[in-house]
Amino acid sequence: MREKFINLGFVLLVFLMGAGCMYLVDGYILNIDSGEGEIKTVNENRNVTITDDGIAEAVDKIYDAVVMVKNYQNNRYTGSGSGVVYKTDDKYGYILTNYHVVEGATKINVVFSNEKEVDAEILGGDEYLDISVVRVNKSDVIKVAEIGADKDVRLGDTVFAIGSPVGNEYYNTVTRGVISGIDRKVTVSVQSKGDWVMKALQIDAAINPGNSGGPLVNSNGEVIGINSLKLVDSSIEGMGFSIKIDDAMKYVSTFEKKQSIERPLLGITLTNVDETLLLQRYGISLDDSIEYGVAVISVVDGSGASKSGLKKGDVIVKIGNEKINNQAYLKYVLYSYKVGDTLDLTYIRDGKEKTTKVTLTKNDD
Repeated sequence: MREKFINLGFVLLVFLMGAGCMYLVDGYILNIDSGEGEIKTVNENRNVTITDDGIAEAVDKIYDAVVMVKNYQNNRYTGSGSGVVYKTDDKYGYILTNYHVVEGATKINVVFSNEKEVDAEILGGDEYLDISVVRVNKSDVIKVAEIGADKDVRLGDTVFAIGSPVGNEYYNTVTRGVISGIDRKVTVSVQSKGDWVMKALQIDAAINPGNSGGPLVNSNGEVIGINSLKLVDSSIEGMGFSIKIDDAMKYVSTFEKKQSIERPLLGITLTNVDETLLLQRYGISLDDSIEYGVAVISVVDGSGASKSGLKKGDVIVKIGNEKINNQAYLKYVLYSYKVGDTLDLTYIRDGKEKTTKVTLTKNDD
C-alpha cells in the first residue's frame, strides 16, 4: 500500500511539472508555462531602479546667462549667434561670443532669456582666436555664468551646449554630449590671412548655425568652452569643436580695454614646401627628401629673421621642440611667444640641418 502512495505522489509531481510549476531560488520565483519563462521578484528590496537625472540642475544654473547675439550691417539683419555673460562691473555686463558672429557689424543687439532685446557694444576681438567681447548695461543682465577650468576636463565627461540654432525659433536650445577629444589641433581658415592651427575640445553634442559663440558647459554648470561652428567641417557629422575657455579668458581683459592682441613677427615671407608652382615662380628648388616645413621666400630687412642669418630657400622645420609641418602650424607655434622673446629655430640649407636664434619683433599687421 505504501508503494502505491509513493507512485501516486510521483504521478502528481509529473503532472504539476507538465502543467506549469514555480521554483523559488535565491529570492526569485521562476514561472514556467508552455515553455516560456518569466522572472519575478519575491523580495521587494531586490528591485533595482536605474535613473538618469540628466543635467537639468546644471542647465538651470547657466540658462539665464546665455544670450542670442544679432548682427546688423547698415541697418540690415544679417544673422545671429550666441553668447554668454561672464562678468559684470558697476556699469556693464560683459559677454563672450565668437569673432565671426559680430564680424562686419555696424550694430549689435543682444536678446536675453526673458526675450528682452537691447543694444550692445563690441569692445574687441581676435579673428585668429575667433573670440570677441560685447558689453551691455548691467541692469539688463539676468545672470552671470560661472567660469570653469578646461584643465580639469576628461575624455567622456558629460557636457552640454546652449545656443540659438536658426535664430529666434529655437532660442536657447540645449544639446548634450561628451568630451570626445582634448587638445585637438584644428586648422582654421582666416580670411585674407591664410590658415592657422588652434587647440580645441572635440565634442559630440550637436552644434548648428546660431550655436556659434554659445557656451560649452560641464555637469556642474560651469563654462569650459566657447562653441564655434567655424571649426566644424561640413563633411563630418557628430564632431563639434569648442574653443578652450582658458584660451579665451586669457585675452578678455585686453578686449575689454578695446585693445588688440600684440602678435610677434618672425620677419619672413614663406610658403609650404609642397607649393611647387609657387616655389618655381620664386626660383626656389628644394631637395625631394624634404617632406614638411615652410620655405623662406624672402627676409624682411631689419627683422629678427634677417639678423639671425636666415635667407631665401631655407626650410624651417622646427621652432623650439615643436615640429613645423606647414604655414598654419608655424603661426600656431609662433603666436605662443611674445614680442621680444628669443626662440630657437631649426632649418635646412643645402641639405644640412642648422640652428639659429631669432628675436621676435612687433607685427603691425
